Amino acid sequence: MTDRTPGIDPKLLEILVCPLTKGPLTYDADRQELISDKAQLAYPIRDGIPIMLPSEARPLNDAPVAG
Repeated sequence: MTDRTPGIDPKLLEILVCPLTKGPLTYDADRQELISDKAQLAYPIRDGIPIMLPSEARPLNDAPVAG
């Protein structure tokens, strides 16, 4: 029995690129997102499926402000 958390297949991550910049993506396991540093966008992963639509992406500068 394998202990796997919901996420993304590493082989899939190797071939996925940002749809806007065609640049590489990094996986944020805590937030379940694929991050495009070049586009400054975070694409959500829902039920193990990356949602690679710019309209669904969260701007990286959209972080809550501590105060």
